[in-house]
Amino acid sequence: MADPKGFLKEGREVAARRPVEERVQDWNEVYPGSAGRALLPIIGPQAGRCMDCGIPFCHQGCPLGNLIPEWNDLVWRDDWDDAIDRLHATNNFPEFTGRLCPAPCEAACVLGINQDPVTIKNVEVTIADRAFDSGYVRPQPPEWLSGRTVAVIGSGPAGLAAAQQLTRAGHTVAVYERADKIGGLMRYGIPEFKMEKKYLDRRLDQMRREGTVFRAGVEVGSGALTAEKLRERYDAVVVAIGSTVPRDLQAPGRELGGIHQAMEFLPQANRVALGESVEGQITATGKHVVIIGGGDTGADCLGTSTRQGAASITQLEIMPEPPTSRPAGQPWPTYPMTFRVSSAHEEGGERVYAVSTKEFLGDEDGNVRALKLVDVKLEDGKLVEIEGSERDIPAELVLFAMGFTGPERPGLVEQLGVELDERGNIKRDLGYQTTVPGVFVAGDAGRGQSLIVWAIAEGRAAAAAVDTYLTGTTALPAPVKPTDRPLMV
Repeated sequence: MADPKGFLKEGREVAARRPVEERVQDWNEVYPGSAGRALLPIIGPQAGRCMDCGIPFCHQGCPLGNLIPEWNDLVWRDDWDDAIDRLHATNNFPEFTGRLCPAPCEAACVLGINQDPVTIKNVEVTIADRAFDSGYVRPQPPEWLSGRTVAVIGSGPAGLAAAQQLTRAGHTVAVYERADKIGGLMRYGIPEFKMEKKYLDRRLDQMRREGTVFRAGVEVGSGALTAEKLRERYDAVVVAIGSTVPRDLQAPGRELGGIHQAMEFLPQANRVALGESVEGQITATGKHVVIIGGGDTGADCLGTSTRQGAASITQLEIMPEPPTSRPAGQPWPTYPMTFRVSSAHEEGGERVYAVSTKEFLGDEDGNVRALKLVDVKLEDGKLVEIEGSERDIPAELVLFAMGFTGPERPGLVEQLGVELDERGNIKRDLGYQTTVPGVFVAGDAGRGQSLIVWAIAEGRAAAAAVDTYLTGTTALPAPVKPTDRPLMV
């Protein structure tokens, strides 16, 4: 363990963010230098708060089974090389999860039963960034090639994790991505202020040097490369296309101009922030913006709209405002649904809970000008409207951030002929194999919309299943089964 008395001597400290008035003027990460460097002055004592708890429930909280007490101890002892080795033993991309994961491990921290939990996420990203800065993260090409070929469709965290594992196992792996650059939603769906893309690019450079082939700008199932030709060309296929069909809101006035899905708005803003030009860009500049959906995607829209200079921003959530502390019905070590404040929420905007959109109101030009809202409450497990609570709020740009309902079916999924489950996701067995032999699925496409840490875990597990399918055995770890579910409400 780390410092035996660390949790008694030290309180929880997290990385300090840049001042709001400074960071809203640019698209850089909200942390000074980087998320990993921001905690360096206090990282030793924070890692030293990890206690000798006997049974580290943080392992259970993390789908990857990260060896959290081990690398906390190594950081406290200033042994950074061994720390990144232990971190990489279970997580291909700690620099991603350390920035983007909501840290269910911290909710399961034993210290968190009656104190503030260990800053696990901050320690993780500090280990990763320091390892890259020191040049310790190097390519790990396979010692021999198996002669087998694998196609990975989709370059999000699940696809990249599967590809890196399979490449290191000796297979020849090609990753196909329909966007013009590799990275999936991490490239164009995650704003720069949450994760600058240079951190993605440096990991992709490592993967290229290991032998993974990337083919961007290729949509499998559309054009010349059909699913049939893909299966003829490769010995196995991993489908990691994510859950990309957005949930819609069919209220009166939905056809008005100025109403968009978040994934229409965010990728355009990200491209512009990266120096690209976007014709006809959807912008929040000078507009009254309403974001429907209170999750992470909604917060991304909020931070982006703030930086674009919106006149006002209102984020709506249909559920009641969550409590600030763990509810009695969500005991440790479950992940509690509590009130959280992201960096975007610190920067401005209004959050409105327990409201439903009844109608989109338009102007004479056919564009949205306002939303008609009504307050709602929970009665017998159902949301019911509160009589007399209707009101209008100004809205010149409405963004839907209400989640996703499954993978897109036209094209690849239909051509492969795979079956879907009752939730509309791609059906798979306990070995991540679909109903079509040799075709596997990992991440949100099979699991449904979930966390980045689950995507990486499933990518690693699917890689082990593919390796077994191709060779009859595997030495690759398989952290989770498709039936596993997090302890979340």
